[in-house]
Amino acid sequence: MRVEGKVAIITGSTYGIGEAIAKLLAKEGAISIVTGRTEDEGRRVVEDIKRSGGRAEYYPLDVTQESRVKEVADAVYGKYGRLDILVNNAGIAGPNKPTHEYTESEWNRVFQVNVTGAFLCTKHVVPYMIRQSSGNIVYISSIYGIIGAPDIPAYHATKASNRVMAKIDALLYAKDNIRVNSVHPGFIWTPLVEDFLSEQSKKSGLSIEALKKELDSRHPIGHIGEPDDIAYGVLYLVSDEAKFVTGSELIIDGGYTST
Repeated sequence: MRVEGKVAIITGSTYGIGEAIAKLLAKEGAISIVTGRTEDEGRRVVEDIKRSGGRAEYYPLDVTQESRVKEVADAVYGKYGRLDILVNNAGIAGPNKPTHEYTESEWNRVFQVNVTGAFLCTKHVVPYMIRQSSGNIVYISSIYGIIGAPDIPAYHATKASNRVMAKIDALLYAKDNIRVNSVHPGFIWTPLVEDFLSEQSKKSGLSIEALKKELDSRHPIGHIGEPDDIAYGVLYLVSDEAKFVTGSELIIDGGYTST
């Protein structure tokens, strides 16, 4: 019960990493506010949590819609009288093509979700955290928020933005006892990575299984990660065990960036 009684909003938590975070925080005693655009999947995650003895609610949320972001923050605080944790996880990959081939609308869409969406959630949650003089915010970035790669350029650029946003917020709100950190996953077996490998399979003619095996081999630890690997990192950062940790980057990548 490392986060017992805490109220946690996790954006984009209807599948993948966000789902794993919502489930683990609930398992450790938090009330997980599951959000996302897919209602059926959101309610499935909530039912899974409740069947395991945890507490959770689903709120439909498109993080690019400021009025809805505010509605959700207000409703959660109004119901529980506190708002302890925000995990800015919602994100999209965008087109996988060189920078010069992007249209302005394609580029802007990725930033709208991954950067502006995270900004809007922080904007409307922080006042409640200031009011209660405590809080934790985690931005889910990527190893490609730290290093470069010759693919999905808009996505990587947004993840670098998330990394610096966390540092700025850590400095701005330290006086309010609000800690802010970023988590940088490597390759994690999620729908996003599965879609990426499916696209590569079509281009190369290799099977997804063969491509996954090649991807596994790039990691010193011998395999790519699982969503729970990221969820446990988030759990640490939002627990009292990390009370002296703010403005930091937690890289969880099986040694990928060490090579």
